[in-house]
Amino acid sequence: MDFLTEALPALIYILSAVLLVYVIILVNKLIKTVDKTNAILDDIEEKSQSLNNLFYMIDSVSDTVASINDRVIDGLTGIIKKIFFKRKGRNDDYE
Repeated sequence: MDFLTEALPALIYILSAVLLVYVIILVNKLIKTVDKTNAILDDIEEKSQSLNNLFYMIDSVSDTVASINDRVIDGLTGIIKKIFFKRKGRNDDYE
């Protein structure tokens, strides 16, 4: 019994020291992983910022094409309305 009262605390101290060293190593690896992840995210952010101008240009071109398309459709619709209203008006004159 004397042996257990002296050996168990020493064994617990040794195991806790090993656990502490293991936790320190684990935290160190975790910090390195987080730093690498931050570097990757910063790189992605820089690349997305460089693409913002491209997306802005594509948006401007699509807005311009849509505006031109709307004008053409409005013009064609106006021409078609004039044609049909003239025919309708001509039929009223004959009656």
